[in-house]
Amino acid sequence: MILYAAILEMIDPKKDNEILDIHKAYLQRLIEEGKIFAKGPFTDHSGGLVIYRANSYEEAKEMAENDPAILQNSRTLILKEWRSNIE
Repeated sequence: MILYAAILEMIDPKKDNEILDIHKAYLQRLIEEGKIFAKGPFTDHSGGLVIYRANSYEEAKEMAENDPAILQNSRTLILKEWRSNIE
């Protein structure tokens, strides 16, 4: 599997707070399916990072774009292929 880093920058804090529970539930489901390598918020409260496991950029993009935070326009998305140096 290939790793993809999704940088989710917050653009609407009020809306983001309203959908936070469904955003977390969405990510939890993907964790249970083994599709997330790591995730977490930035300490400056500007958004967060999700590292997806996927077979292709298109698969990772689909997962990232279906995140409620993206669907509800509370965060922007930058998605890049990422390589871990940890073996």
